[in-house]
Amino acid sequence: MIRNISGSGRRILTSPAIIPCENVAPSTLLRSLIALSDAVLSFRRKSFPCNKRNATNAIRFTLLLQPFLHEIRDCDSGLPDPGTLSLSELHFAFQKLLFLLEDLSREGAKLYLSMESDRVASQFRVVSRSVATALEVFPFGSVRISEETKEHVLLLSEQARRVRFEYEEEDQRAVMSVVSGLARFERGVAPDEGDLKWVLDYIGVRGWSDCNKEVKFLEGEIGFQSLNEEKRKVGLFSSLMGFMSYCRCVVMEVVHCEESKRKNDASEKSLSLSFCNSDDFRCPISLELMSDPVTIETGHTYDRSSILKWFRSGNATCPKTGKSLNSTELVPNLVLRRLIQQYCHAKGISIVDLGRRNRDIPRTTEPGSVAAEAATKMLASFLKERIESGSGEQKNKSAFEIRIISKASIFIRSCLVEEGLVPLLLKLLSSRDSSTQENAAAALLNLSKCAKSRSMMVEKWGLEMIVGVLKNGVKIEARQHAAAVLFYLASNSEHGNLIGLEAEAIPSLIRLVKDGSDRSKKNGLVAIFGLLKHQNNHSRVLESGVVPLLVEILKSCEKEDLITDSLAILAALAEKSSEGVLEILHCGALHVGVEILSCSSTSRVGKEHCVALLLSLALNGGEDVVACLVKSPSLMGSLYSQLSEGTSRASKKASAFIKVLHDFYERRPSGFKTSVIPQEHFIHVR
Repeated sequence: MIRNISGSGRRILTSPAIIPCENVAPSTLLRSLIALSDAVLSFRRKSFPCNKRNATNAIRFTLLLQPFLHEIRDCDSGLPDPGTLSLSELHFAFQKLLFLLEDLSREGAKLYLSMESDRVASQFRVVSRSVATALEVFPFGSVRISEETKEHVLLLSEQARRVRFEYEEEDQRAVMSVVSGLARFERGVAPDEGDLKWVLDYIGVRGWSDCNKEVKFLEGEIGFQSLNEEKRKVGLFSSLMGFMSYCRCVVMEVVHCEESKRKNDASEKSLSLSFCNSDDFRCPISLELMSDPVTIETGHTYDRSSILKWFRSGNATCPKTGKSLNSTELVPNLVLRRLIQQYCHAKGISIVDLGRRNRDIPRTTEPGSVAAEAATKMLASFLKERIESGSGEQKNKSAFEIRIISKASIFIRSCLVEEGLVPLLLKLLSSRDSSTQENAAAALLNLSKCAKSRSMMVEKWGLEMIVGVLKNGVKIEARQHAAAVLFYLASNSEHGNLIGLEAEAIPSLIRLVKDGSDRSKKNGLVAIFGLLKHQNNHSRVLESGVVPLLVEILKSCEKEDLITDSLAILAALAEKSSEGVLEILHCGALHVGVEILSCSSTSRVGKEHCVALLLSLALNGGEDVVACLVKSPSLMGSLYSQLSEGTSRASKKASAFIKVLHDFYERRPSGFKTSVIPQEHFIHVR
């Protein structure tokens, strides 16, 4: 009877309590009510960031009321309708109390709850009045309970009515300390470190990990409020995030970077995904993995872009049920998004696109508030000073902090770049401490997403340092980060050519693809693809021996994203290089491509690249290639399916490909030249 709406699936400080249905059996109602009271009592040993006395009083009151509930359950007299109504109201109030206690004990929300302590106290008052009202109308004369219990409950009812549940004095002090700190940020003055430590200690934030949870919670709230255009709340959460980010870096001196990364990796893998069906992660409209799942009025979930396109087409119905909608409000499904990200991580699927949850959020380019802007700039200056003159441990911690905060927004990355941290991080790449080198490389990867930083990375031997890490990085993680940096640098044509001219750049990427982990292979393939955007790099990539390696990945690899990236590179080589076409054909990629295109498990994007590859081979490989293709019984069906089911680009390519095959049928040459295509008709792809 108790609905489980707690956890990350419910917005904090909301109370989706429901009144039990009118025809509920008294015995069922009592069992549920007692279970609710037990759940409330389970919070007796929890710590709360604010309203400590109010929470304690509410829990104590619930404990004193339990004997009454047990006595009613055990008595053999029936419960009249007024009694059921009274207990239903009590059940409703206890639900609200349970939700409130769950929020107060929630990890990561301590600072925000402290700032809302007055509102929380008000909610305690509402619950208390509701309990008093429910007990006052209980028909004691119609139920066989002891006189002592009756007097006890009436006394409790009177106390519930009189108790004040006030805004506690220490809570007020904590709020004022935070407000004072934010005001100092706005004036460009660093807050008193002693005051910051007192606030953190009072709300129960004991170390770096606790601080980090607070920042992550606030970051999520900013995203949610931005999507719902709650500008006032965005400002509040941005200010609090700036406050807590500053505390995490400045106040929390000790952070074990390796331990923090291990915990993060463990949290990614802690969820068993064996029960997950990937079909549940696909949008019912596009059939692709959802990057931004949202739920509509009917309870069905779609990818945001797909359902918005549906609504903009004039449809005001649920695509799955056909039910007319009273509202087209979209509620972000944060739990499902997290599951999808963990699923992709476990399966080795790239989550670059899935992780761009901030791409349509204004706060990525704006600080959100004056205090957040000032705190970020002050923090950037602090980190710069630590890297310039700090100890080896402080340099490592600072690089790690930059790695963390630079993920949050475009604005933060801009502040770090403008403060001059890119050259300092490049110098740290030469460190032989594996943790320092890895953190510096990861920080540069995040900063390379900022256009201003790319020229800085290429100038003054920066490119050589990045390629040096790619080739000789102490750990594979540093090398894979360096590969990803090259991908972003290659977005500039001049930089892409410079990377290609670095003698060790492309060979090192090939080695990373050949010998690295799945993540390393992914980053290496993406970087190679980025370099192929520049014509001068095509011959360099071909000379590196990449084609046999890619064909081997297509034949033996089971990772969908690695197959897709390999197809993309082969398609790029085949489209613009006759040498590339010959190399691809000699390595036997033609039959492999046909087989992958006909495979039902191949992704839509993978099939798009596959069609592009085969079309380029048919156009540039001569009629003997087309003759070989027309002999494939599955090819034409696969191409026709792309006309209706494929991406827009795949559909256009498939249409052009079909025309090539039809033209060949019409010409029907009587003989062909010796084929350059190895006859590998039976290739096990996966």
